[in-house]
Amino acid sequence: MLASVVREYGGPEQLRLEDVPDPVPGPGELLVRVEAAGVQFVETQVRAGRMAGTPLAPPSLPWVPGSEVAGTVVATGEGVDPSLVGARVTGRTGQGGGYAESALLREHDAHPIPERLGAAEAVSLLGTGRTAVGLTELAAVGPDDVVLVESAASAVGTLLVQLARQAGVRRVVGLARGERKLALAKEFGADTVLDYAEPGWSAALSDAGVSVVFDGVGGTIGREAFELLRPGGRFIAFGFSSGAGTTIAPGEAEQRGVTTLDYFGPPTGARSPEVQHRQTRDLLTAVAAGRVRPLVGQTFPLRDAAAAHAAIERRETVGKTVLLP
Repeated sequence: MLASVVREYGGPEQLRLEDVPDPVPGPGELLVRVEAAGVQFVETQVRAGRMAGTPLAPPSLPWVPGSEVAGTVVATGEGVDPSLVGARVTGRTGQGGGYAESALLREHDAHPIPERLGAAEAVSLLGTGRTAVGLTELAAVGPDDVVLVESAASAVGTLLVQLARQAGVRRVVGLARGERKLALAKEFGADTVLDYAEPGWSAALSDAGVSVVFDGVGGTIGREAFELLRPGGRFIAFGFSSGAGTTIAPGEAEQRGVTTLDYFGPPTGARSPEVQHRQTRDLLTAVAAGRVRPLVGQTFPLRDAAAAHAAIERRETVGKTVLLP
């Protein structure tokens, strides 16, 4: 089969299409013919060698990136119901292997794809979907909240805007960069949109009473958003598209009467595998019912995985980026 392989850390050009052995399903596994593979920002950072020493980095190279796939089951391993052959499923592979024509999923990680959904839409709701649901649940957003969503035109951001709207919040503010992304944030339900590339953008919100910040950018933007929080507010970081996280001094949040909530803590409680599986299932159901709309912003052929990574790093993308083998 064909797969996009990283043999050395470096730029997007390190992703090269190669002919590799077909995977064989082991006990409890499904072999899926991949129809869509999700591309994540963090995978660009792993490929660049910036995540060395973290659990996100592969134990060794070569490495086939990609932990999100959707497609059709073509074979099953020991202990798996063989009648699943032919079923359309989506799920997370674990460490990688998704940028390929075939991939392995553990049976308990696979979700049936609702009839209304295409493979690209389904795969767009895996990591991003459970993250958006998990963040919304963690922040416990409600009618009294003014919610600020950074990266509001991203795959997670557009879902956060919609979930906040469904929770009946008082106001949703979407931050994005450029007219195209601002228009998308507005289209998906933001009451107010602001371009964070414009100096002084936060002045327009100084009296807004922001109570929840979903920080997907980090750096100076995340810091400026943190400063907007009113007493009793909640700050939740979920990304660092600026290249750096938001710096908050020890004890600073407490002094201001603000709570910082840790989404990326140990995989227990709100982020246990069981909870995350439920969150993904809930969002797939909501999208199939038409209550939430995913945003697949751009697709690339598998052979152009390097171009997909380059577009993400140049911050040219909106919504979810998907490879189509």
